[in-house]
Amino acid sequence: MSNEPEKKGPSHQVSFSRITGRDEEGRDVLGPARQIGAIWPRSTGKDGDGILRLDHIPEELRSQGGGVVFIRKIDAVRNSRPHDKTRNRDRDRER
Repeated sequence: MSNEPEKKGPSHQVSFSRITGRDEEGRDVLGPARQIGAIWPRSTGKDGDGILRLDHIPEELRSQGGGVVFIRKIDAVRNSRPHDKTRNRDRDRER
């Protein structure tokens, strides 16, 4: 056994969806969500404390009304329906 602290993964996933248009009722229509970062728990162990790390900052995030940021607990992400990573990779490559 080692005296090194146990490494833990992120607690939340951060995703972004672009606003692609408006529907007939004037509501925003969102494109597919893309993971742009994660929230890592602080070493203090306090609930609710975390460090936001963004791996990608979409251009639309800089402009007002360009999209929506979603934050989901990792447990919720792991328990959600699995998705086809190949399809997502191909979609991201087209952008």
